[in-house]
Amino acid sequence: MSKLVAAALQMRSGTEPEANADAFEALVREAAGRGAQYVQSPEMTGVLVRGREDLASRIAGERGALVVDRAQALARELSIFVHLGSTAVALDNGRVANRAFLFAPDGQLVTTYDKLHMFDVDLDNGESWRESATYAPGERAVVADLPFGRLGFAICYDLRFPQLFRALARAEAQVLTAPAAFTRQTGEAHWHVLVRSRAIENGAFMISAAQGGLHEDGRETYGHSLIVDPWGRVLAEVDGDAPGIAIAELDLDQVAAARAKIPNLKNARDFSVARVSGGASAERKAS
Repeated sequence: MSKLVAAALQMRSGTEPEANADAFEALVREAAGRGAQYVQSPEMTGVLVRGREDLASRIAGERGALVVDRAQALARELSIFVHLGSTAVALDNGRVANRAFLFAPDGQLVTTYDKLHMFDVDLDNGESWRESATYAPGERAVVADLPFGRLGFAICYDLRFPQLFRALARAEAQVLTAPAAFTRQTGEAHWHVLVRSRAIENGAFMISAAQGGLHEDGRETYGHSLIVDPWGRVLAEVDGDAPGIAIAELDLDQVAAARAKIPNLKNARDFSVARVSGGASAERKAS
């Protein structure tokens, strides 16, 4: 099985888990009806709430999360892979995990992945985020061996850390993923460039389902869910920030072909970094 019909779901998740789960289900069913065998939803599919106390009142542990149960049931009913891009999960220590779930067509949980890199930034116009104040970062990268190939996991801000994607590619991942809730400000500047770059530099497909639009908690996300091939070509895109589906057929043989043309994974070398200083004498000589 070297070909796969994949779908990236674009959502505008709000503050109510049940409404989000219903919107997620409708898009999954539509994608499956269009032939998708693998469906990915955005980061924070289950609930999008900025305040820590509001978030805590709306989430549960892994076993009690409504959207997780819904994803598992849909995978089993529709006989497809359902990749819940992420949802907030309450941990026993009072922290929260930003956790992805992958369910197989028989409904079995294949794996989970917790977002590694926390979005702690201060942007222009006073926009500021401190994910580490609420979320506990993950400790491991994940590659899943699936019937169609190997799938590597990342979430949103992870996209800015190319070393993660290189590690996934070196572990033979053919399809890389980065479901996201990119802010409009950062998305307009960098979204397409980053997603295409991670595909090109690793010779892999990239699938990035995204949140889009103005959300109930006041944040604004960029949308533009993408599926990109190993040569950096955009195969499918939700053009804008409205809910929708990007769907495309992936030929996994293209991964080997791209890596044969540009064998940068094979040609990579370890190296040291030397930090040098010109000093005052060098400045005098130059003058």
